[in-house]
Amino acid sequence: MSVVLGCIADDFTGATDLAGLLARSGVKVSLRMGLPTEDPETCETAAFEVIALKSRTAPVADAVAETRAALDWLRRAGAKRFFWKYCSTFDSTAEGNIGPVAEALMKDIGTDQTIYCPAFPENGRSIFMGNLFVGELPLSESPMKDHPLTPMRDSNLMRLLAPQVNGQVGLANRLCVAEGADALKARLAELTKQGVAHVVVDAVANEDLYTIAEACRDMPLMTGGSAVAMPLPDLYLADGTLSPDAEKAVTPDLPEGAIILSGSCSKMTRAQVSECLKSVSGYKLDPITLSKEGVQSARDWLASQDPRSSKIIYATTDPEGVRAAQETLGTTKAGELVEAALAQLAVDARDAGTRRFVVAGGETSGAVTKSLNVTRMTIGKEIAPGVPWTFCESGGAVIALTLKSGNFGTETFFADALTSLEESSPQ
Repeated sequence: MSVVLGCIADDFTGATDLAGLLARSGVKVSLRMGLPTEDPETCETAAFEVIALKSRTAPVADAVAETRAALDWLRRAGAKRFFWKYCSTFDSTAEGNIGPVAEALMKDIGTDQTIYCPAFPENGRSIFMGNLFVGELPLSESPMKDHPLTPMRDSNLMRLLAPQVNGQVGLANRLCVAEGADALKARLAELTKQGVAHVVVDAVANEDLYTIAEACRDMPLMTGGSAVAMPLPDLYLADGTLSPDAEKAVTPDLPEGAIILSGSCSKMTRAQVSECLKSVSGYKLDPITLSKEGVQSARDWLASQDPRSSKIIYATTDPEGVRAAQETLGTTKAGELVEAALAQLAVDARDAGTRRFVVAGGETSGAVTKSLNVTRMTIGKEIAPGVPWTFCESGGAVIALTLKSGNFGTETFFADALTSLEESSPQ
């Protein structure tokens, strides 16, 4: 069928986050990992197509080129409206990649204005007077200030965005949003007359997201975190843009046993790994050791484990550990060593019979899905807001895979994920 909304995400966990929220409506959602190779004019498509890229920390030119290629595929699939998804903590640097990608998409689509709304109130992300909060902390005081790749040292989204774009940056604040969709439309029209191309929009609660979606539903391009796209399916169903023809995902019958692969070093993931180690066997990866000895010791440990049991392999560590590895190896190499190791271990686990995979961290998720040769997913049950189970084929087998952004979920997320899958499996 023709694509109603074409979505592009800058990492794999963000893509599953977005797909999971769109799937809450019951509308069929297709998630494609990496640039699709199928002909969009002849292959099967869904009303909501999400393309997951691994471009969040790529060189700006590469990120722009890859995103434009994804846009071209979606346009040839019939999409007329588009959504550019990035992290709810606006992960980026003064060079990009959020602004340059958005500006390139605007040019290709032929629109002179878009919005930026990374708010996700269910996960404690809110925007007030243009400033992004993580829980009750300004972004610059949250653990994101120590992110190893995109340390966020400013909370003001206009100041963060301005160096990344050529056009003017403006604000539609909470007072405007609180007045409703018509008031927000009027504010956007006013800013258009002023030549403002990039508009940050405040949101502190779910009702704000519905107001924003209502006001912006017909914009050729919206950008933001996943939550502001969540209301769109119901709006399209209500006005007849979309027909309710979606199939519901069926949870496959999978053998017992799971592996958790964690490369994220976020504060929440550190707590989740600590909690998980109370009940399952674990193996810790160290980038410096990997650089000297390789991954064979971890592979041997995994081979000694029962495929029907649950286990965790993790490189998760505190900020001091991250800094030590980066100072010794360099930021890029430290991350690449961990990603490559976890990717190899995922393949080993699959080949040994494991069919349930939980992956933590955006870069790790990209590496693991690539190594498993996963190209398309069916969206299943949500484990936590923005984190669904997905089902796909890998190496001739059906597997369950969940990709978790570092800061998402509660401390018991890993156990919750496995319980959730068990409860939804065929009896």
